[in-house]
Amino acid sequence: MAKPSEKTTLSTTVYQKLRSDIIQGEFRPGEKLRIEPIAATYGVGSNAVREALSRLSAERLVERYEQRGFAVPAIALDDWRVLVRTRCWLETKALEEAIANRDEHWEEGIVLALHRLSRFRSDKPEERAGWEDAHRNFHRALLANCGSPWLIEFCDILADHAARYISISHAYGNTPRNGQSEHEALMKVVLNGTAADACALLVAHYTKTLQTIEELFAQGRFAPLTEPPGGRAEALAD
Repeated sequence: MAKPSEKTTLSTTVYQKLRSDIIQGEFRPGEKLRIEPIAATYGVGSNAVREALSRLSAERLVERYEQRGFAVPAIALDDWRVLVRTRCWLETKALEEAIANRDEHWEEGIVLALHRLSRFRSDKPEERAGWEDAHRNFHRALLANCGSPWLIEFCDILADHAARYISISHAYGNTPRNGQSEHEALMKVVLNGTAADACALLVAHYTKTLQTIEELFAQGRFAPLTEPPGGRAEALAD
């Protein structure tokens, strides 16, 4: 029997791996997450997978159905719009507070995060994972000085859900954009502009992503993903 520390470490490792795979679109939206096949793929026991799925359901990255198991959340345009709107509400508040509390350490962290982001290209598959990490860390750096760990945690959860939509959009076709120049502009206005200007540019940045994914929905690119093959009842059946 594994020691408690070993069990905790294994459960956390499975949770992190499964979480990353869901966010990166390794599992199809609406797909049932069957415990035994996942355990076999990850080379772990079923209990570790079950615990990981329960944790992810609390974060709404997994849907839990009574007596029918777990599934990846479906994607929907209205859900995406609500997600972006809520993210803008929370992150602009966090950014306002971070700017009000500005200090040299916070400012240097933003500059360093942008420098690290500049090392990667989001349109190169071999650099995509590095870009995603650096991109997330840049946006975290903007909010880092807001003074509320709760607010940062909530913003992080919303960013995870947004990342899932964005990962799927890259797989189904995305409009090229100059992300580096957008992030440089954000850095400059956050460090040198007013809080109102910084928040407006952050909202514009997220709105651009919203519009890109709205276009993919309008073009029918996501049609195969909005409903599991055979309907939800069949997808959730064992």
